[in-house]
Amino acid sequence: MEIKLRSLLPLSLCFFLLFSCCFAQIEQQQGFLWQKLQQQQQHRRGRAKTDCRIQSLTAREPTRRFDSEAGTTEFWDRNSEEFECAGVGAVRNEIQPQGLLLPHYNNAPQLLYIVEGRGLLGTVIPGCAETFESPQRERSMRGEESRGESQYRTGGDRHQKVRQFRQGDVLALPAGLTLWFYNNGQERLVTVALLDTSNPTNQLDQQFRHFFLAGNPNPREQSGSRYEEEIKGRREQEQGEQPQRRQSGNLFGGFEQDLLADVFNVDRELVRNLQGREDQRGRIVRAERFDVLSPEFEEREEEQSHRPSREREGRRGSQPNGLEETICTMRLRENLGRPSRADVYTPRGGRISTLNSHKLPILNFLQLSAERAVLYQNAVMAPHWTMNAHSILYILRGTGRIQVVGDTGNSVFNDEVREGQMLVVPQNFAVVKRAGNQGLEYIAFKTNDQAMTSPLAGRLSAIRAMPEEVLMNSYQISRQDAKSLKYNREEAAVFAGRKSTGYSTRAMEYALTAVEAFLKA
Repeated sequence: MEIKLRSLLPLSLCFFLLFSCCFAQIEQQQGFLWQKLQQQQQHRRGRAKTDCRIQSLTAREPTRRFDSEAGTTEFWDRNSEEFECAGVGAVRNEIQPQGLLLPHYNNAPQLLYIVEGRGLLGTVIPGCAETFESPQRERSMRGEESRGESQYRTGGDRHQKVRQFRQGDVLALPAGLTLWFYNNGQERLVTVALLDTSNPTNQLDQQFRHFFLAGNPNPREQSGSRYEEEIKGRREQEQGEQPQRRQSGNLFGGFEQDLLADVFNVDRELVRNLQGREDQRGRIVRAERFDVLSPEFEEREEEQSHRPSREREGRRGSQPNGLEETICTMRLRENLGRPSRADVYTPRGGRISTLNSHKLPILNFLQLSAERAVLYQNAVMAPHWTMNAHSILYILRGTGRIQVVGDTGNSVFNDEVREGQMLVVPQNFAVVKRAGNQGLEYIAFKTNDQAMTSPLAGRLSAIRAMPEEVLMNSYQISRQDAKSLKYNREEAAVFAGRKSTGYSTRAMEYALTAVEAFLKA
């Protein structure tokens, strides 16, 4: 017995040391991640506008518009107080069939939602291999028979991965990544994107910038904001710039032609095309001959990618956890449009689909997330606040009424919203939404990769989690009224609509009164 114990003692000591090292490493990694998160939050607070005295919010539409040969690009007013406070910008593109959004990169990461249509996304990631290769082609040579050559082979094209996307997809795009979009469908392609200028990867100012590598991105601008024109003129005077001296074009337009000709080993005529100073097509051009290698988009692949890991374990291994993904193979796309993708669902109320870094690991680097909601006729989304992020709502379809309440219990927004408008809801501001007779659909971009919400009504609300005595003394109500506040709603987040519009209006007013009382208590 003593011999067995002596033989087990070294083995036990080895296990003890092994587990101690593992636990120490785990604690060190957790501490590093926590420290990294704190640094990112401090960086956001330092780079975003710190004095956010928001007295009122506005559901805004784009104020600047650039017309191109095959589409339009629209920008929201980046100088508005709520956009400055949130440290974000927004842009919407409408690309016609066979339209190509020219290659460019941005100074801030972005979440892009496909509102309508389908298309191709091309990305150029430094250091990644050109894994897409088309076969060699044979072409006939007319008039060369005398030389004994009737055909010649051309080398196949090689390029980095090209991804297909469709309506309902969310694309996560890091800063500094070269991008291009192409509409290969039969209908228009509409995208809306949020750019997080307060992200740590952006070390410039709060203005987001598009750096184009081709064409002339700004030949024709139609501005709907006189205020922006005044700001632009004032900055030109302060910096001593003369508008007529500015040269239009892309990044290559600022380099000398001889230098570019030497760098690319081409003639000056090709360099002039590269600089694009005389190009009047805009940032979205028509590309009728566009044969880019890309795998076909199949519904079967999409369904298989979302099956439980047990069904796929024998064929493709276990469910990806993000650790084995590299920057070259990392997923950039996730669909939020499918009803089966819903995380919250009420048959008569609607559904909510969320996307965070657990479901799309690249969002951990972008520090962004998204939420898509579909509210049926007169349905009400429970009043709630987002604990750790700003929410930027873009109305996709339908109409509705949204009310937002600030920290002093005052209503900072109480108005109807419609398709195409964008509303910024600051962090911790309480918000309640009610759909109109045609329903309400929206996409919410959030400035945290794991945004957390806290509801004020419903089965998972802060009101229901409190003891009855707290509610009775806080609101000066009876025990029966406290029970009614806690248990009259069994839904989690989406409340079914009523046939009577008057009842829905009274319910909306009651919910807002409860929010104001809760904030003042």
